[in-house]
Amino acid sequence: MKIGFVSLGCCKNLVDSEQIMGMIKRGGHEIVANPKDAQAIIVNTCGFIESAKEESINTIFKMAKYKERNLEKLIVCGCLAQRYTDTLREEIPEIDAVIPIREYDTLASQLQKLLGSDTLLDKAERVITGNPWQAYVKISDGCSNRCAYCAIPLIRGDQKSRTIEDIMEEVNYLASVGVKELTLIAQDTTKYGLDNYGKLMLPELLRQVSKVEGLHWIRVLYMYPDEIVDDVLQAMSESEKIVPYFDIPMQHANNRLLKLMNRRGPKEDVLKVVDKIHTMFPNATLRTTMIVGFPTETEEEFEELVDFIKEIKWDRMGAFTYSKEEDTPAYDIDGQIDEEIQNERLARLMAVQEEISKEKNQEKIGRVIEVLVEEKEGLVDRYRGRSAADAPDEVDGQVIFTSDEPLELGSFVKVKITDAKSYDVYGTCVSE
Repeated sequence: MKIGFVSLGCCKNLVDSEQIMGMIKRGGHEIVANPKDAQAIIVNTCGFIESAKEESINTIFKMAKYKERNLEKLIVCGCLAQRYTDTLREEIPEIDAVIPIREYDTLASQLQKLLGSDTLLDKAERVITGNPWQAYVKISDGCSNRCAYCAIPLIRGDQKSRTIEDIMEEVNYLASVGVKELTLIAQDTTKYGLDNYGKLMLPELLRQVSKVEGLHWIRVLYMYPDEIVDDVLQAMSESEKIVPYFDIPMQHANNRLLKLMNRRGPKEDVLKVVDKIHTMFPNATLRTTMIVGFPTETEEEFEELVDFIKEIKWDRMGAFTYSKEEDTPAYDIDGQIDEEIQNERLARLMAVQEEISKEKNQEKIGRVIEVLVEEKEGLVDRYRGRSAADAPDEVDGQVIFTSDEPLELGSFVKVKITDAKSYDVYGTCVSE
């Protein structure tokens, strides 16, 4: 059959999608880009926050319209399918099958019945949907942190780490097919291994991954500050392949709110970790995420967050307004913040970060940095790429530069920075 596939949500969900697509291809089916051509469509949904749920529902209805053409099967899986299995089955009759995450151990047999042919799982045939030189590797699933606002444990359950052997099999395969930048992901990468090995195993994993030939950059996302221990920092410092990029989701800077969110450790501990990182990695990139408008957040507590941003001067920051999610502890907290106030605070926070980001980028003017070439602009000799300080998939900014010679996409070049904006930097390719 010709199968259309829609993957929504985070990069962790994308990994699931790529594995399912590999399963489908192994069964002899064809993945098609245009849903008009599809005989079956699989929608891998997100159900993390309200806006993501709305996008998932809207996508399902949009895909269902192709049943008026030649679409035979509409299959829904992923996080929304996990949270609202029965509701989806009952209220959207156009859906032929809802496969929640808890049934993924029988996913192959279910797809075999729905699509026909043999669809046995083979991890080595994972389909890379983005640039062939970049891939994510999910080192664990689920989360045991129980943050008060977060529905991930309700959807994915407690943390379930993969074995190092299992991960290395996938890493070696990805390197063999041309992946040069590997990004290790999990809901909490720093807690990797605690559930199945009984101790934190990220340092050992980093040491093994860094030995794989062909990999040029190794990046780690979602590092909780209280688990960025000395051994993690030491392991990162031992290999030039591991980029000094520290993605530390803080969520807030006020200790009362952090405790109400059920986050571990006060902001003072984060300041100590940041100082240690800067000492060991002078060129470190620090990224964080923040939530504004959490229930009971006062104006003074918000201002404390703003001051904290100014104090650390994060290189990168994402921020979101609090989303009230059913079945989470924060759902019933009195003192919900008005949406207008939430949005106003978000705008103020991002305006502060924009100035910090611009200042940080302007410090790069005159430097020569390594850049991964990812795109050529139209008919001009201008390229777009990323430095080690820029995470994939538009999480951060880009390096936009010119070159006198044609460049191969997926190659690494040296670029001299000549100008900088708030999020992107500009330059010229220089010879080695």
